[in-house]
Amino acid sequence: MIKALFTAATGMEAQQTRISVISNNLANMTTTGFKQSRAVFQDLLYQTVSEPGAETANGVTQPSPFQIGSGVRVVSTPAVFTQGVLEQTGRNLDIAIEGDGFLEVELPNGTGYTRSGALAVNQNGDLVTQNGFLIQPGVGNLNGVTGLTIGVDGVVSGIPEGQSDITNLGQIQISTFSNPAGLKAIGRNLFMASEASGDAQAVNPGENNSGTLRQGFLEGSNVNVAEELINMVMAQRAFELNSKVIRTSDEILAATNQMR
Repeated sequence: MIKALFTAATGMEAQQTRISVISNNLANMTTTGFKQSRAVFQDLLYQTVSEPGAETANGVTQPSPFQIGSGVRVVSTPAVFTQGVLEQTGRNLDIAIEGDGFLEVELPNGTGYTRSGALAVNQNGDLVTQNGFLIQPGVGNLNGVTGLTIGVDGVVSGIPEGQSDITNLGQIQISTFSNPAGLKAIGRNLFMASEASGDAQAVNPGENNSGTLRQGFLEGSNVNVAEELINMVMAQRAFELNSKVIRTSDEILAATNQMR
């Protein structure tokens, strides 16, 4: 019964983590470019009472192992990089990535990557995120530029101040990863590369099976609310069942202690 208590406790802890992940998904259901996460479970070590093929006391060969598990744990909470719905904004500095890839941004402590294409122009004319982080590589001074267009291939063009002709102003690139699930979320719609994700491969949009850009659109969250609510109910029920196992085990222990 003591073992059952600890096993059920691991189940409660795992489901509590799952509920936290689901809660974060639902909280970000309207966050631009947000990618939902999921909890990945793994069973814990087993106590082997008898090996398969072992001979029993009656001289019979054991056809299958006799093992008792010790519970479950959460091993990872990877982001799910399915495409979110593209929402039209009509704003020429809003871009959505349709397909694979991330915008690369310069952070104070390194390089970040984002799917949120709600961009702006800072006082220096640089293209930045809503948090003020520079888009890399830069596309030049955009102050005073009119008729700004961003092509599906990332080419930025417009009419510079004091001129009348459309000029090619620069190129927006996107970065792809061999294993995007290995990216580390750091908040503010940003990810950082890790050993698991591999190094970023910067390409022009549309190259090497990468995504393309849609000007005047933003990518919405990929959270499926109905699915998350179902997952929440399932996690809650699993938590309650493990809690019931603990209560039942406690009652059996109490009854055992009262035996004379």
